[in-house]
Amino acid sequence: MKNRLLIITLSALMSAPAIAEDIDRSLDAEADGYVEIYNTAGNIEVIGWSKKSVAIKGTLGDDVEELIFERDDDEILIKVKVPRGYGRDIDADLVISVPQNSSIEVSGVSADIEVAGVLGEQSLQTVSGDVDTRGVVADLEAASVSGDVDVAGGGEDAETEAATVSGDVTLTGLAGSIEAESVSGDVTVSGGSFDRAYLESVNGDLSYLAVLRDGGRLGMESINGAVEAEFSNEVSARFDIETFNGSIENCFGPKPERTSRYSPGFELSFTVGDGDSRVEIETLNGSVRICTK
Repeated sequence: MKNRLLIITLSALMSAPAIAEDIDRSLDAEADGYVEIYNTAGNIEVIGWSKKSVAIKGTLGDDVEELIFERDDDEILIKVKVPRGYGRDIDADLVISVPQNSSIEVSGVSADIEVAGVLGEQSLQTVSGDVDTRGVVADLEAASVSGDVDVAGGGEDAETEAATVSGDVTLTGLAGSIEAESVSGDVTVSGGSFDRAYLESVNGDLSYLAVLRDGGRLGMESINGAVEAEFSNEVSARFDIETFNGSIENCFGPKPERTSRYSPGFELSFTVGDGDSRVEIETLNGSVRICTK
């Protein structure tokens, strides 16, 4: 009977759920330093604040080896260390507060990334998860293999690169220059003002709903998907548009022509105003619409 009770007790202990470790740590930091964050699985939330310190709150899965949190001059490293062969419970959910003028680099494998109020440069990358950043005013790189990329800016000129393999890319309120692409998903640019913009998708729609500045360049290319360019200003540009299999709707006046009597495609080239900007649009299978608000 004693042996049976011992076996039952051991079995219950072995099958009990792992207990996550709560964390609450902080380090002094430079007001405009560099913060590097690595988390294999879970969630990463980064918040810009007015304090000259970096603080971490959250939970670590039972199989996490340790949380590395260290400072070297003006750089701070945060890394969730997991076993080489991983484990059942390696998730880490982190809420990290950084000085708002910090530059950050955030990397995940199976992790969502969310950023708000960080004014320095950002590099955000994950394999399986969404990337969402708000209040962007500096150069940004954001990428996911399987997940959506959503960027909202504060209207300051910067260079933005956003990409995903499987998911949508949505860019709102940015300015300066952008490169955005998705293999399987829609790409949307809404609001903002640009000198240079390039949008690309293999299977998905492209939408540019923004200002194209004088002397600016806009390129849009899709294999399978509709393309829309609706300018928020009186644009002065040279337009070159071509579809292999799709119609062209043009609010500026000139009518498209067939590329060939034997194919369903259209082409359209014309100039509005002085033509100091350049708009190039191409789609293999999909319609094109260009207009002004």
